[in-house]
Amino acid sequence: MARGILDIDLDAIVANWRALGRLSGSARAGAVVKANAYGLGVAPVARALAKAGARLFFVVSAEEGAELRSCLGPEIEIMLLSGHMSGDTDLISGADLIPLLSSPGQVARHRGALPGRRYGIQLDTGMNRLGIGPGDWQGLAPVIAAEHPALVMSHLACADDAENPGNAAQLSCFRKMTGEISAERSLAATGGILLGPDYHFDVTRPGIGIYGCRPFAEGRPVVRLTLPVIQIRHVPPGQAVGYGGTWVAGVPSRIALVAAGYADGLLRALTGRGSVMINGQRCPMVGRVSMDSLAVDITNLGEDPEMICMIGDEQPVDAVADMAGTIGYEILTSFGARYEKTYREAGE
Repeated sequence: MARGILDIDLDAIVANWRALGRLSGSARAGAVVKANAYGLGVAPVARALAKAGARLFFVVSAEEGAELRSCLGPEIEIMLLSGHMSGDTDLISGADLIPLLSSPGQVARHRGALPGRRYGIQLDTGMNRLGIGPGDWQGLAPVIAAEHPALVMSHLACADDAENPGNAAQLSCFRKMTGEISAERSLAATGGILLGPDYHFDVTRPGIGIYGCRPFAEGRPVVRLTLPVIQIRHVPPGQAVGYGGTWVAGVPSRIALVAAGYADGLLRALTGRGSVMINGQRCPMVGRVSMDSLAVDITNLGEDPEMICMIGDEQPVDAVADMAGTIGYEILTSFGARYEKTYREAGE
């Protein structure tokens, strides 16, 4: 079988969500399941979280929201981080979604298209991304306060750096902008939760920490990715491996050709930097990562393996991200469609 296996531990996902919920104190913890639950499959992940007690979910688009509603039924709240975009009205109404409006134009669109329907607000407190800034908010706040929005939120730019002064500046701005409004407030995603109670307010939005990645260092690993070996090659000294001949054998070498490449989310940036684990031994990747395959030097391994481990307990997602010079978010959300996904729950 020339197909990798992506094993996803739903019990670990639930445990991580519960741990972040405990760290949130009196705030209720939602769950961010955008981008197909960070690449792991929104239906099984969201169902496991809902079964564990999650009642508030965050996605980006109305299409994601409608898919989630079909998975989970009517008893949960689903909030759209992209707000109310042109063309979204029917999906927002039909799937009972709550858009988090991020501009005066979105506020006007939502009021005009769905008068009286629930909505939330995103504020820009210094990130200069999505959100209504202080100037526009000053005029809108009294009217919106009277309509009792479902949530008022903002997003921290530097929450993964606890010492960054921008965190305190954004906290101060958020308090100032929301001081006269009686709605639930939310400032903290995973990194903000770890900054402490001052950042928690009424609702937290754990995302990447649910999936076992930094900055939640105490999180349980969620993903194991194993890949099949297609062929073992014996490469004499002086011969190259892969496109461009970027790696040349210095000694008689055994090379395992593995069935996965950048089409499967194993980034080309791993070329010359990546490694895999085989029965507890680290083996370097050699040559370029190509679309459908990669090469591993197993010269010092005392066996010809049938499978290798790309991601697991000994080499977690963040370790692979470090090799590629990126972040765990990109590794997770880059997983391709060719993997066989398997899901494990408690007792399995």
